[in-house]
Amino acid sequence: MGDLYSMAMCLGCFNTAQNVTLRGIKLVLIYPGNHNISMKRQVKQKSPATGAIRIIAYQWRGRKLPVLDVEGLRPTTDRTKETVFNWLTPYLAETNCLDAFAGAGSLGFEALSRYASHCTFVELDKQAAKQILANRDLLKLSAQAADVRQGSLFQQHLPEASYDVVFVDPPFNRGLAQQAIDWLSQSGCLKPDALVYVECELTAMPLNLPGGWQLLKQKQTQQFSYQLYQTGDRDA
Repeated sequence: MGDLYSMAMCLGCFNTAQNVTLRGIKLVLIYPGNHNISMKRQVKQKSPATGAIRIIAYQWRGRKLPVLDVEGLRPTTDRTKETVFNWLTPYLAETNCLDAFAGAGSLGFEALSRYASHCTFVELDKQAAKQILANRDLLKLSAQAADVRQGSLFQQHLPEASYDVVFVDPPFNRGLAQQAIDWLSQSGCLKPDALVYVECELTAMPLNLPGGWQLLKQKQTQQFSYQLYQTGDRDA
């Protein structure tokens, strides 16, 4: 026991060692120091927290899909989404849609649930785009029905005159709504009578609309406004 005591005291990693007798048994208590041994606690890396989006109506009514906690990702609320699709549902069947800042894909998946033929999802964040792909698989959608593109809207090469309905719901406070409207009007990807939904913060400058665009519907909450435009002569 003496040898064990001496050994403990000689190790530079211990401050003290003490002989203790407990019920006739001699013990050596060793108190570690902090100058030679790293005592850093191992911190487990957390995966991004997830929430869920809910499909409101038609084919996948009530279905919840996972969504990542990604900076700038702000899925449209159920209340707003219900209003928007009340506006759009009469025109959605068999249309081609573009979810220009897809985020969680909430608007695009809702459109597909309501019998749109196709939706192109464009999302800049790589992990969010992967989650859209995973949710496409959960809904057993083909790549032809749901085309998921990771990257900037402004770098996409989209087919000419291909989209009937476009969702523009970008991250707030970056001026992206106006940039997207300008880009869409110049890209040639919109059909002549396309419907364009735009959601932006209340503090945004008034939108400068391309020639021929008309405001069909609009509403606002305490945080943001949302509008539906048409690019041609469609009865609302």
